[in-house]
Amino acid sequence: MPDVGLGQVVNDQPNIVFFFVDDMGISDLSCYGSDFHQSPNIDKLANTGMRFTNAYAACTVCSPSRAALMTGQYPARLRITDWIDGWFMPYASMKIPEWQLFLPSESKTLPEELRKNGYKTIHVGKWHLGDNEKDWPLSHGFDVNIGGWKAGSPATNKGSYFSPYNNQTLADGKKGEYLTDRLVKEAIQQIENSKEQPFYLQFNFYNVHTPLQAKPEKVEKYQHLIENGKGGKHHQNPTYAAMVEHVDDAVGQIVDKLEKEGILDNTIIVLSSDNGGLELKTNKKGRKPKSNYPYRAGKGNFYEGGVRVPMIVKWVGHIPKAESDVPAMTIDFMPTLLSLTSTKYKKKTVDGVDLRQVLTQKEKIDRTLFWHYPHYHIQGAEPYSAVLKGRWKYYRIYGQRNELYDLSNDIGEANNVIDKYEEVANEMEKELNRWLKQTKAQLPEANPYFDPMKEKKTKPYNLRDQFWQ
Repeated sequence: MPDVGLGQVVNDQPNIVFFFVDDMGISDLSCYGSDFHQSPNIDKLANTGMRFTNAYAACTVCSPSRAALMTGQYPARLRITDWIDGWFMPYASMKIPEWQLFLPSESKTLPEELRKNGYKTIHVGKWHLGDNEKDWPLSHGFDVNIGGWKAGSPATNKGSYFSPYNNQTLADGKKGEYLTDRLVKEAIQQIENSKEQPFYLQFNFYNVHTPLQAKPEKVEKYQHLIENGKGGKHHQNPTYAAMVEHVDDAVGQIVDKLEKEGILDNTIIVLSSDNGGLELKTNKKGRKPKSNYPYRAGKGNFYEGGVRVPMIVKWVGHIPKAESDVPAMTIDFMPTLLSLTSTKYKKKTVDGVDLRQVLTQKEKIDRTLFWHYPHYHIQGAEPYSAVLKGRWKYYRIYGQRNELYDLSNDIGEANNVIDKYEEVANEMEKELNRWLKQTKAQLPEANPYFDPMKEKKTKPYNLRDQFWQ
């Protein structure tokens, strides 16, 4: 067992606690620039670990990113390219391909590989990778599943953030119990039950997904700040702010538990999100739930605001306090965590990059990132693919147009410069085509039922709407 130089000897198999927040945009935390949301516990992680400034979700919606976290593979390769069950627009100009509606049992997952290496694997919170029980966490390498099932929101099956939850894998608590508080209690109990072996705790928040619901005392706190002229420039919704604080409280309680048990220094802590923050319409009081400023758009859209996410990694004595501008993505967590825990795996099945040297040696790497979302979304996305390489971000919006942005001086993607830099666009188009072929990505096609008049009049629908009616 190597000495890490901080007075504590650590095991060769560190524990892992992974906080995966739902719908949290990069601008939601004070350590990433929010001047209204309070997140002192997460800020402390950022100030003592490595904070990434160019971290991306693998998709602009949740299920594909969750599958990418589990497998280290691009959603295009998995063919899990939309949230389960997605939006259908029968009269739109493009016909979307049929896609995978669950994580296949043959997929090699992060918890499966860790379990082979002697880890106890614990899932707490949201899953949203299949409607059938056979597709839930216990079938994908987890020893324990608390709260993970088909639902993508607490409101599914007439549930709520307040008990009763109507969740098939989480017993209801006392009436009015807050879901995140309950999940923290369950996670702490699992830590207490896992002292005899290294553990991987994947804590998947339901926060800050809609419906916007938080404990009244926290909402009142932020409402009071607004009434006293202390609202933020871009964040001014008290309920959303309270939901962010619920996330921060949960992180703080679990980190405190690790410290109390004497295992904090031997635990890798990760925090990230499944997609960019959701930007809803302004309410009657003139408040949006959130803003992804300075990035354009949000969840369910193809611009930077839909995929930029926070990413913080801490491991005492191994990962220095630092800021990294290395481009990172959800697909990188599997190879990186397996590397940090000396867990062997078949690298050819993984698209992600091992960021071990970035984390431990502050190494710089250049890479190209890709997205493929051949779907429509009510937040504005049309079927698209995208490439990020250096300063350039290139979009192919199927059946519509192509766009190119220079992020080095236009982080808000306000100026499409494709006509000015045709050579750059052509090279990125070629690189995109190679990647789409290599991943065997499913492409949208011209819709034979396209009708612009019916498209405007027909409300998008999804299978879950029909299922619960």
